[in-house]
Amino acid sequence: MLARWWRKNRAAALFLGPWLVGTLVFGVLPMLVSLYLSFTDYNMFKPPSWIGADNFASMLTSDSRWSQALKVTIRYVFIGMPAQLVTAFALALALNRGIRGLPLFRAVFYIPSLLGPSVAISILWKEVFGQEGIFNVVTGWFGMEPRSWIADPSTSLYTLIALLVWQFGSPMIIFLAGLKQVPKELYESASIDGAGAVTRFFRITFPMVTPIVFFNVVMQLIGAFQAFTPAFIIGGGDGGSLDSTLFYTLYLYIKGFNEFSMGYASAMAWFLLLVIAAATYLLFLSSRKWVHYEN
Repeated sequence: MLARWWRKNRAAALFLGPWLVGTLVFGVLPMLVSLYLSFTDYNMFKPPSWIGADNFASMLTSDSRWSQALKVTIRYVFIGMPAQLVTAFALALALNRGIRGLPLFRAVFYIPSLLGPSVAISILWKEVFGQEGIFNVVTGWFGMEPRSWIADPSTSLYTLIALLVWQFGSPMIIFLAGLKQVPKELYESASIDGAGAVTRFFRITFPMVTPIVFFNVVMQLIGAFQAFTPAFIIGGGDGGSLDSTLFYTLYLYIKGFNEFSMGYASAMAWFLLLVIAAATYLLFLSSRKWVHYEN
């Protein structure tokens, strides 16, 4: 039976083999090791010692920076992600009206999604919102005093949210592809029946693209929870003033690679996985009420 299976599937096995080995060695195995380390006291210089659930108990009860990092990340996700998706959807609606030079606009609007997560853009963003940045030049035209928007705890997080919103290109392209699949006959029938633009949007356009909306919400939610580079570069790598830009992933990095508390960092990573899994599950649960498929 094994020989017969090999003759029938050897091509697939040979092609899938490298991927399977890579997944096991660089994906599954590190996850299992980190799960074990999350229940240990491990500083990377001595063998790990088993301490049970002490790392998780410390996170939830006595680590004020951990709770601050969680609050900052939740604000970043639930303010920035909706703003990004609304911007992307609005631009997709505008581009879907058949304007001239559509391929050029698609390419230009997609560029921020390619450059946004990079270190170079984070450094540039830090300069733009710095004490002598161009943003102060613009606000100075309206009589506002110059300030360091990055260093001010009341505004620093919103500069990172603005960077997230600026990276609207990828969801916009997906929205645009979904809008082009909406049958034109539906709009023609609705117009004959006297439906206005607002009615057509809420009765036809949005219901028809809710699967695309759902996909973008899930993907952007997962990505926003894992954001690291902007907080590390723009916030100076330490969470900024009063930990106003202390993202969860940044604090995880600090605990693991600055303080060498790798067991604690592993526990933080698994807690983040549970948070993302719970948020994704709730989205899938809610999708039964508002996501509409053809059937």
